[in-house]
Amino acid sequence: MTTEPAVPAIKAVAALEEDLRRGMYGFIRAARRPVTRDEAAASVGISRKLAAFHLDKLVDAGLLRARYEAVGGIRKVGRTPKVYELAGTDFTVTIPPRRHGVLADILLDAVATEREGETARQATVRVAAGQGEELGTAERAVSRPGRLGTERGLTLTETVLARHGFEPSRESPTRVRLRNCPFHPLAAKAPDLVCGVTQAFLTGIVTGLRVPNIEAALVPPRPGECCVELRGNAGN
Repeated sequence: MTTEPAVPAIKAVAALEEDLRRGMYGFIRAARRPVTRDEAAASVGISRKLAAFHLDKLVDAGLLRARYEAVGGIRKVGRTPKVYELAGTDFTVTIPPRRHGVLADILLDAVATEREGETARQATVRVAAGQGEELGTAERAVSRPGRLGTERGLTLTETVLARHGFEPSRESPTRVRLRNCPFHPLAAKAPDLVCGVTQAFLTGIVTGLRVPNIEAALVPPRPGECCVELRGNAGN
């Protein structure tokens, strides 16, 4: 299974491999304002036509956005020039996939919402389960799978986890091993905490998907793999 969210990031990074595109992109980042084709072309010493080709490639990759705007807000006779500016999208490529932002978001929300009498660890597990359930519920609303049995439910869960970098592998009809830990190497620094968060997050996803009789179980981790696997009851 592929991790779909990585595809736009890979396209963006690949677009910047070309020296001229990278130079114009850097120029536009430094300008902090919409830039015309003429300005971008002059920044790297190429023709306006060639600059247009490379700028549009950067738009296709999601790094820039383009529109027509009067330069300096002053309309002149003739065609309004096309300008380019930053798309405002962040791209990160990690191989294998990492999702440190998910973990950071859980920890931040746990700190912000810690309840009276609740430990920091308990707050973190609570938030992880809640975020996982929200994710599972949203996926169910989109996919509309109807009533799920255990095996079909595991297949849907695999699809969700693949998009989040877990690299699921069906070991048997009712057992899914997760071949990648998206929270590595942070998991190695605090395995009890991070593995507990992961287990709660995956339990929440299963709950949101409304998949019956599936357990997110802690298992002895293999190098680089997740400390949780999904186990189902074949009787459903």
